[in-house]
Amino acid sequence: MCYSAKLIVSIILVSLATTANAVKIDLYLNKADPRVSFAARDIRAAGQTRNINIKLRSISQFRASLIKDQIVLLDASTKVDQEKIKALLIDAPDGLRDEAYSIRVLPGVKATAYIVIGKDSAGAMYGGLQIAEWIQTQGLKAIQNEDKNPYMPLRGTKFNIPLDVRTPSYTDVSDAAQQNIAEMWNFDFWREYIDTLARYRYNFISLWNLHPFPSLVKVPEYPKVALDDVQRSTVQWKERYPLTGVGFDAPEIINNVETLKKISIDDKIDFWRKVMRYGKERNVDFCVVTWNIFVNGTNGQYGITDGINNKITRDYFRKSVKQLLLTYPDLMGVGLTTGENMGDAGFNEKEDWAFDTYAQGVLDAAAEMPGRKITFIHRQHQTGARDIAKKFKPVIDHPDIEFIFSFKYAKAHVFSATTQPYHTQFVKDIGELKTLWTLRNDDAFYFRWGAPDFVREFIKNIPYDVSRGFYYGSDQYIWGREFLSLEPESPRQLEVAKHWYHWLIWGRLAFDPDTGNEAFTAILQSRFPSIDATALFEAWQHASMIYPITTGFHWGPLDFQWYIESGGKSFEGYARTPSGFHDINRFISLPPHPSRDYISIPDYIDSVVHDKKVQGTTPLEVASQLLSLSDKALRYVAKHGSVKQKELRHTLDDIAAMAYLGKYYGYKIRGATELALFRAVGDLRHQTACQENLTRTAESWRRFGAIAMGQYKNPLWTNRVGHVDWKWIMRQVLGDLRSVGVANPQLESMPHTPGGQVLEAERASFSRAKVEKRYGDYSGDGYVALTKGRKDYAVTWQYNAPRTNNYIVELRYSVRQRFLGDYSRPLKINGKDAAKINLWETGGFGSWAWDRVTVKLNKGRNSIEIEVPNFMAVDSINILPAS
Repeated sequence: MCYSAKLIVSIILVSLATTANAVKIDLYLNKADPRVSFAARDIRAAGQTRNINIKLRSISQFRASLIKDQIVLLDASTKVDQEKIKALLIDAPDGLRDEAYSIRVLPGVKATAYIVIGKDSAGAMYGGLQIAEWIQTQGLKAIQNEDKNPYMPLRGTKFNIPLDVRTPSYTDVSDAAQQNIAEMWNFDFWREYIDTLARYRYNFISLWNLHPFPSLVKVPEYPKVALDDVQRSTVQWKERYPLTGVGFDAPEIINNVETLKKISIDDKIDFWRKVMRYGKERNVDFCVVTWNIFVNGTNGQYGITDGINNKITRDYFRKSVKQLLLTYPDLMGVGLTTGENMGDAGFNEKEDWAFDTYAQGVLDAAAEMPGRKITFIHRQHQTGARDIAKKFKPVIDHPDIEFIFSFKYAKAHVFSATTQPYHTQFVKDIGELKTLWTLRNDDAFYFRWGAPDFVREFIKNIPYDVSRGFYYGSDQYIWGREFLSLEPESPRQLEVAKHWYHWLIWGRLAFDPDTGNEAFTAILQSRFPSIDATALFEAWQHASMIYPITTGFHWGPLDFQWYIESGGKSFEGYARTPSGFHDINRFISLPPHPSRDYISIPDYIDSVVHDKKVQGTTPLEVASQLLSLSDKALRYVAKHGSVKQKELRHTLDDIAAMAYLGKYYGYKIRGATELALFRAVGDLRHQTACQENLTRTAESWRRFGAIAMGQYKNPLWTNRVGHVDWKWIMRQVLGDLRSVGVANPQLESMPHTPGGQVLEAERASFSRAKVEKRYGDYSGDGYVALTKGRKDYAVTWQYNAPRTNNYIVELRYSVRQRFLGDYSRPLKINGKDAAKINLWETGGFGSWAWDRVTVKLNKGRNSIEIEVPNFMAVDSINILPAS
């Protein structure tokens, strides 16, 4: 709708009435609209944080002659709201698209009206959410005139959904999936997930599964395929399964199960109808995307197989797709992938199958539901776009079906470069058609990532003219409820709540990539009022940029070829090591991302040896960038010492962990470059520099591990690179050192975290041990070590806690050289096991490291005891408040 009249306000505004110093404002809205009501409730909640009492009133009560401050949420697509807009005579811009909004501030003599005009219901909701954010972060004074059209029309999440062991996702063979199967059938999960996405400005969820139909629909012609109940396998899983997704239904998996939820297929259908309806009420649509050809859950009934030429299978899929759309009136559409389990079939054979099944199923559904709008997504994966467009012309030409391509834009790693090279030919091939870009984050799972500058540039570099939008997510992780925290919430946090900043950045910048850093800083300041938000913003961004710089230099395009948080683990063939660890030689040989200006180590060595001029960023400069970012982030964290607020403490620990990850990779790149130089020119100075840098690598990894394992469970089982074990990586890092001639590295000792109370071991109670001073770097007057001939010994400290609360106990110790064991020992509080603390490599006696756990201490006197092995010396503990 166009609004061309000049700004004329026919409202007499008077001073605000106040009660008990609270500002009172009326908020007018269509209460029957769930989207607008959602935004209104957020506005009211934000007002409460600012001592503003906001009363929700029906839009029918709104009159232009009201004499109070007010907020008005209007949907320009409704007749009633059009009349209200005319009464206000507001001049709003032309060209508002779907989901767009205008905000107008109408100042009076002593009071103000704040008007949101949405192009539609979704636009009114988004405008209302913006009002809520301004009030929450800065107060009413922050509200300003604003006109916003969404930049990307579709802003979605990629959710590999583990419905049931019988209908798995591609990611089911992982801890993340196994911990989340039950949550997929929990409405509380979806309500919070959808609400969160709406606030972040996402508008659809793509559910990815190998073969979801048995868990979602009843196909009349194949009734026995529909599955009751929700099951999970109890089998001891193998570390890795084929990348093709085959084998997830092996007999030992399917025949050993537990029932997580008793539920009939009819109740399953009711459940998902309720979820999708709730999504609609937040402007969040659902679509279902599959890999093919998988028939998990059918149990071979009716002659269904995964054979591409099986006519029964084709008929079954066609009817299943049709039934999916008929069963779920709020389902946005369906999508498919050809290639994963189609064997040696050629292009035409694959696309014939896809057309006969998915396309015909969609066309059948459209014929039965004329006017129902359906989105049809076809991944351009192992197939050609032009030929797909020809084959699917009947779908493309259908007036009720929107055909969209999908393309993996940055392979498996969006955190690699802001410019990607892989889509060039694809963009030429699709002509007038549009695409959804698959944005894969198979990088940041553990740590709270956050770099708006990177995301902003990345989104702006996506080819806009051919874009319908994107979905953002992972194939190596399930973004359900978090399960790795050693201090979990109850119920467990949603991953998008723990990683709120990460997901908010992508959603908000997809809606408006011109959103400035000041907006994110204000959000941070509101969330963490005790800190300098500008400094936090910068430190967080510094630490987060370690991901794209490292992955951009050491480029493994696919998820099984590289996972940065693992310390460098992949399939063995890509790592070129029997263990799958990316050792120093692989850091020499693996080239950078093709869009980066980074010079590979071999090319850099060639330029040095032959005195050639280099064009681009050298490996040593890349390493310096990483080390500089790490130092900046760590300086910020060090200023805060002990932080009591739990989320802020965990955030700062994540920033510190990412920073030490940057140091680890920075020193490793330096060491690899020096080793390559030594091999090329034979100068021993390069060999020494290599050894020194790899020693720093080990020190950095040890510090990274201490912070990370004080906060998160280790190891993590992933479906691509297998088990990610930070202790195991330390052994590989020390192996790198031995390979360059450092058999017994002496690692720099780790000082205790500032801000705590250090209790020395030599002043504690201990048995079968003695105080020694043989090795340096200890704190206090010495350390405690076992006398000869004993297997273990105990040390007990006494600590007077100022209050009953959670505290961090940080144990500083040293381990005999080349100890390769893996120990966890209970920490006893007042004689009872309270937590397990990790004991692992420190770099030899005299190299002191710490590991920590969070425990509850009572007010007053507490005993803290640990029993340790004979190859370990204990220096002290450090007690820090945790909350």
